[in-house]
Amino acid sequence: MPTPYQLEIMTPERSFFSGLAEGVTVNTPDGQITVLAGHLPMVTPVNIGSVMLSIGGQWKEAFLSEGFMEVGHRRVVIVTQACEWPEDIDVQRAEGVMLRTREKLRQQTSVREYRTNKIALARAMARLRVTHTQQYNK
Repeated sequence: MPTPYQLEIMTPERSFFSGLAEGVTVNTPDGQITVLAGHLPMVTPVNIGSVMLSIGGQWKEAFLSEGFMEVGHRRVVIVTQACEWPEDIDVQRAEGVMLRTREKLRQQTSVREYRTNKIALARAMARLRVTHTQQYNK
């Protein structure tokens, strides 16, 4: 079993996860990255998608919004706008947001509104993907 290190995942509202992990995988602008014990220190932005945590030899997946990750020698910290376990995601709400934002994207809007809607759509789709992945893994 790989050597565990301290992992912290924080949102503005709460500490989502604080404990030992053997690995964490996130999406970055340069692609997906997995951090194991002994990884070189770095700071990187985190994209909307999912976060995979290896805890006690088992991989768990959760929704992860945009933010950044700091990798130290024995500690990884992820600061993000939102992070949710699949069972905590309101699927109907995410589907509603997806439908509404897709319609808004079809309309003529300002550049700012367009970007805001693209982010909302990406979050809704990532939440739905994480919940669907959990259903297939049962």
